[in-house]
Amino acid sequence: MAEKLEIFDLKGKSLGFKDRDAFYTEARREYAQKGKVTKQVKTIRALVMNSAGRIYLQKRSKSKADNAGLYDKSVEGHVIKDTTFEMTLVKECAEELGFPASIVLSADFEKAVRITDLSIVGIFRQVEQLSNFQARREQKDGTKYIQPYITAMFVGYYNGAIRFVDGESSGVEVFSLDELKEEIKKYPGKFTEDLLFLIKKYAKFLKPLH
Repeated sequence: MAEKLEIFDLKGKSLGFKDRDAFYTEARREYAQKGKVTKQVKTIRALVMNSAGRIYLQKRSKSKADNAGLYDKSVEGHVIKDTTFEMTLVKECAEELGFPASIVLSADFEKAVRITDLSIVGIFRQVEQLSNFQARREQKDGTKYIQPYITAMFVGYYNGAIRFVDGESSGVEVFSLDELKEEIKKYPGKFTEDLLFLIKKYAKFLKPLH
């Protein structure tokens, strides 16, 4: 069954619902014609660390339509019809990396990660909601376009095993923040533009628990 996404204009006004594939087909066509995309959908993005502060990055499958084969944020996903940002994060952690996740209020986050067995469940907090996140996407033919999103950004900790469930990722690599910054400096073409932006913007959250 096709995923139904709620469509918004750039001011956040709802324009109804559309199948995911149809939305992206229209977005790419609009960008080719006008040099910009004027409609957006809701997504989540998350950076996951272990308690030592090492960041899990997914390597996108080469079968992906956009940014194939590049290292990207830990988790991302579309908020489908009748679903919240929080439920989408839980769903995507389970489907993409194979672990259960729980979202807590920022005020409870530090206590929650101390009292939780992080080898069993990941604990997350939302650190920001971006009304027009500009995602830079490159298709297999080299065509590039910029897609705006209403995005909730999450950061969390998880120490357990990673299991690929849906086949959208071809691997995970783990970096400390300093290692990742050095790797980005040397080989920026290995990483999505999204990840470069997120690492810079949310670096203060990417630290060991203790």
